[in-house]
Amino acid sequence: MIPTRRRPSTTTDIAPPDAWSVPLGAIAMAIIVYASNRLVEIPVNDWLTWGAFTYPFAFLVTDVVNRRAGPGAALRVVTVGFALGVALSLLGADLRIAIASGAAFLIAQSLDVQIFDRLRAHRWWIAPGVSSTLGSVLDTLLFFGIAFAGTGLPWGQWALGDLAVKLAMVWVALLPYRWLVGHLAPRPAH
Repeated sequence: MIPTRRRPSTTTDIAPPDAWSVPLGAIAMAIIVYASNRLVEIPVNDWLTWGAFTYPFAFLVTDVVNRRAGPGAALRVVTVGFALGVALSLLGADLRIAIASGAAFLIAQSLDVQIFDRLRAHRWWIAPGVSSTLGSVLDTLLFFGIAFAGTGLPWGQWALGDLAVKLAMVWVALLPYRWLVGHLAPRPAH
């Protein structure tokens, strides 16, 4: 049999979920979703809104939880963070933006969790880089299409600018991802 570097999804790099992974991840996710939903209404220029700079951190949160506690915990963070973030967004953001955000978020983050889990056995940066890149593309297409189509706003330009920043941020976020995964690892029991 030829040895392979790929391990099945049930690898030993998944630690047993600690009591704080899901609640802290969900709170971080809710803050990111709310901030992004507010900031997407504020253009930086003709090609970009401020939400492009905050939303990519949602993928960072999902991927750190996925690496540490597995896809089940990551999906719980996505679900709870989504519910909290959309509830907060309904208090302050436009209803159409809140709906677009919720739909795009759930679909893109769920895709991220699945792709990450399939790629987790590869080099440390492959799973978060590829899953977040593909999730960002899907999120951008869904969000801007639902939120701004038919409004007369330059949403196509915003989507292109948003995607460019998201893709750059995905790869920049690998640095804090690497640090967080290394420093948040559970300590062995004595």
